Amino acid sequence: MPATRSIKDYSKLFLKGVAMGGADIVPGVSGGTIAFITGIYEELLKSISSIDAEAVRLLSRFQLAALWKHINGNFLIVLLSGILLSILSLAKLISFLLENHPIQLWSFFFGLVVIASFSVAREIKHWNVPIVLFGLLGIGIAFFITIATPAETPNALWFVFISGAIAICAMILPGISGSFILLILGKYAYIIEAVRDFNVLIIAVFAIGCVVGLLSFSRVVSWLLDRYHDAAVSLLAGFMIGSLNKIWPWKLITAYRLDSHGEQKPFLTENVMPTEFLDTTGQDPFIMQALLFMALGIGIVVILEKIAESNKKTTKAV
Repeated sequence: MPATRSIKDYSKLFLKGVAMGGADIVPGVSGGTIAFITGIYEELLKSISSIDAEAVRLLSRFQLAALWKHINGNFLIVLLSGILLSILSLAKLISFLLENHPIQLWSFFFGLVVIASFSVAREIKHWNVPIVLFGLLGIGIAFFITIATPAETPNALWFVFISGAIAICAMILPGISGSFILLILGKYAYIIEAVRDFNVLIIAVFAIGCVVGLLSFSRVVSWLLDRYHDAAVSLLAGFMIGSLNKIWPWKLITAYRLDSHGEQKPFLTENVMPTEFLDTTGQDPFIMQALLFMALGIGIVVILEKIAESNKKTTKAV
């Protein structure tokens, strides 16, 4: 973890949090992908993992300064502030774009995730057959998740707890969306309604599940990256490639659901080619705009990589 950060560094970190929050709003896009692209993924995992028995001991002794340093508090609070601000401020914008300009929005994320998956794969130092197999496994798992049909599940508190634990784990995995996992588990609308109605019991149980899942799963991923770096990175890159099925821009709606306001919302979709989209819906597939937004997504990742490389060279020179 960086020993010190300047105000400029924290400003960049805050913006990375904003980008993560914006991604997490969209079912099918993971904030973990943004964390990986922007180079803070491993620090994020290690910071979360540092909330451990030692942190509890420091807290019990009111050694707050030592506790803050132990959990990398500045990093976490700035990043979380960006995520929360993004969720609160961009939710309506993202919802508007999903409803009114879905092809352009999905195209942007598609291009972003395509180039990001290759960027992640470049972190693999030694390629061999097992590493390739881990990548294929990641692709298979993510693809299966994207085609899984949302299930009817119990509303019991124990399942709400499990849903929170699983969903938050997905949110820190590149390529796998926590909100989409909730859809598959049949709990997306249920949790949204609980938040709307301020059902304290449901919200609390779900939040506890999220905390337990986050603290435990982050340790697993961090341990895998430390011990089996290339295999873990290959698996994560596979997750991102497999998730592309979910964010394909041209979709036909095959089923609807009622939201908390009693309005119909798209529930299940089927990917099609642009020509079939035009023939079936009679709507403009916006092919040129889609390509431009894909290029924009690719360009942003390339620019972020160039900035990261420039910062590394500057740091080494200092």
